[in-house]
Amino acid sequence: MDIEIKKDVYTEISNLLKEARKSIVSNINTTMTKTYFLIGKRIVEEEQNGNERAVYGENLIKTLSKRLTEEFGKGFSVTNLKQMKSFYIAYKKGQTVSDQFKLSWSHYLILMRMENIEERNFYEIESIQNNWSLRELRRQIDSALYERLVLSRDKEKVKELAFKGQVIEKPEDVVKDPYILEFLGFEEQSNYSENKLETEIINNLEKFLLELGKGFTFVGRQVRFTFDEKHFRVDLVFYNRILKCFVLIDLKIGEVTHQDLGQMQMYVNYYDRYVRLPDENKSIGIIICREKNDTLVKLTLPEDNNQIFASKYMTVLPTKEEFKKILDKNLDN
Repeated sequence: MDIEIKKDVYTEISNLLKEARKSIVSNINTTMTKTYFLIGKRIVEEEQNGNERAVYGENLIKTLSKRLTEEFGKGFSVTNLKQMKSFYIAYKKGQTVSDQFKLSWSHYLILMRMENIEERNFYEIESIQNNWSLRELRRQIDSALYERLVLSRDKEKVKELAFKGQVIEKPEDVVKDPYILEFLGFEEQSNYSENKLETEIINNLEKFLLELGKGFTFVGRQVRFTFDEKHFRVDLVFYNRILKCFVLIDLKIGEVTHQDLGQMQMYVNYYDRYVRLPDENKSIGIIICREKNDTLVKLTLPEDNNQIFASKYMTVLPTKEEFKKILDKNLDN
């Protein structure tokens, strides 16, 4: 006979089981990935003993594939064994960010294709720290997250990306330019209102938070504040737990103007003076716009500005060639 169980008792036991299952899956992934690395190592060593003869190497893998499949089942095709070999070659110099492989084999199949070791290390660190799924990892690579972060950092900070991932220490560290919003489903030349843009961001809030980056939590949409009987609304309000500050976002489907920047300055001033707590840091304002004139932005904002930012957004994921042009243009500026 079923009895009524206190909700907190069931929840605690349920959470314990869920965590145990996650731990088991994680341990299995780590063990299998490390095993594939060692298999790749053994194949390479055997090929070298065979004087690296191409015919010997090809026959070795074919023979191994046949016998391993007969004994252990699927997962040891010629293609898979070649991938294990490539995996060992890519990581044999101890260039992984840890002494253990903490991601799934599928993650490493993507990572090991990267020729830039610093870039590869960055995505490995971020995947581990943020528990990125395979889809999230692919999306961050396709949207050139590493390159976008490199643009806003000096040489020392760029090196830091490869060893620590994205470190958030100051407001500039959370700002990206451009923001890639391909998940909204808008065509490049489609017509939409700012309200439509805002609505689709809310409908895809989880993906938008991923694009914003580390430490962001959602506070509200069209958040109203009032003074002198006048009402104002901030399109989107977030809080960054790492910087311990509010992040106010205004959306513009056209080119940002000096009036937009002045309005955001007023929003930030209000939050700093009437909303933030004594132990919180100064608020950040980001205008995410379709177009911007960098000279206008620089002339409008104070030279020592570290609170107000204007960044472009794109609704279609650029090709690698298009991304290179964007990055080169930003570097020239």
